[in-house]
Amino acid sequence: MSTASRRVVITGAGLVSPLGNSKQALWDALQAGRSGVAPIRCLPSEALPFHCAAEAWDFTGKIEDFGELTAELKRTIRKGLKVMCREIQMGVAAAQLALQDAELRLGGYDVDRTGAVYGSDYIMTDPQEFTEGVRHCLNADGQFDFRRWAVDGLSQVTPLWLLKYLPNMPASHIAIYNDLRGPNNSVTLREASSNLAVAEAYCTIQRGNADIMLAGATGTRLHPLRTVHVALQEEIARSDGAPQTLSRPFDLHRQGMVLGEGAAAIVLEELRSAEVRGATILGEVLGYGSSAVMDRAGKGDTRQALENVILQTLGKAGVSPADVGHIHAHGLSTRYDDAQEAAAIHAVFGTDGQNVPVTAAKSYIGNLGAAGGMVELIASLMAMRHGTLFPILNFETPDPACPIRAAQGAGVSPGNCVLNLSVTPQGQASAVLVRAA
Repeated sequence: MSTASRRVVITGAGLVSPLGNSKQALWDALQAGRSGVAPIRCLPSEALPFHCAAEAWDFTGKIEDFGELTAELKRTIRKGLKVMCREIQMGVAAAQLALQDAELRLGGYDVDRTGAVYGSDYIMTDPQEFTEGVRHCLNADGQFDFRRWAVDGLSQVTPLWLLKYLPNMPASHIAIYNDLRGPNNSVTLREASSNLAVAEAYCTIQRGNADIMLAGATGTRLHPLRTVHVALQEEIARSDGAPQTLSRPFDLHRQGMVLGEGAAAIVLEELRSAEVRGATILGEVLGYGSSAVMDRAGKGDTRQALENVILQTLGKAGVSPADVGHIHAHGLSTRYDDAQEAAAIHAVFGTDGQNVPVTAAKSYIGNLGAAGGMVELIASLMAMRHGTLFPILNFETPDPACPIRAAQGAGVSPGNCVLNLSVTPQGQASAVLVRAA
């Protein structure tokens, strides 16, 4: 099948975020300048060096969070919730909401040419899964005896515990629930996962292997073990100031990232397929980029990786830097990463970069891990749809080390094209370029 004319458009979006569980709720919060950061509720924070986070406050994990479902699908998903951790539950909910937003229902699409690709972090087990097993392996002095684990401990662990945490399970659940028999894949590249899920889905449709693909990602930095890991390894905002002021990408006085959780998904569709069924088109994917750069010691070179993906994406899309309406930066709010990202943008856009506004939704929602890039893309789609770009929250003092045009105030035009950037501390970068409908 010739793929030269297969254009790929976005026809639906769903999300679970600190600013609500719909694209409209997200947009309303961004327009109002409302932060999703508040005192931590899901973890005991007394022993942590920070006490605020961006939780998915409205997500309960109950069937009501999955949108409008048929009675049969509602029963099936409710039954499956017991083998999903919160991360996977959020991912499945976002996917169901995206399919509903695209008005895709069973019987309304070719199941053999509809698939899913989902991004995630590595998904960590909750320690409570092993509580009973450990208790059964304690000796008379209360010390854990590992020699007893195989017989006395493992028998106390639920046989299906691993299914709750496998990173390929979001795509598996989604395909089973919606009878998606087309291509199915999972991406586990931390914060780079969202854009790479979009890129994989885009390529799958372009090469003719599917007509419709659901691309999503789910992630968290809020977990009894992961949060400790992040606190030990990365720069986190630790101020005791107002929670909503903690995340401040590219600002001179930024102190580090805010941790968060969430999930998001979009429906990608071949243009003719979307037109035939009268779908609402939210945008069109034009290109993508992927790069990993690190030194011999394993330290990521985020500046070079981001520069690489920007150039790749513009090249694949056949556009120049001047064609970009706005850049949705990774905007982690750490001193090092923001400077590296700004340097990468400046390297490609040069002095013309001062004409391209840069925004960063992490100033509102913190770092959602693998899901961040997808939520940020949906935010930019909404900005282009409404013709106004949301500013970087808490950006007050420009940093000479970050030579970008930070979006400030109201009335900034988002243009008709967004370059969405993501990168990991290990130097894995990804980008997608999306044009407004």
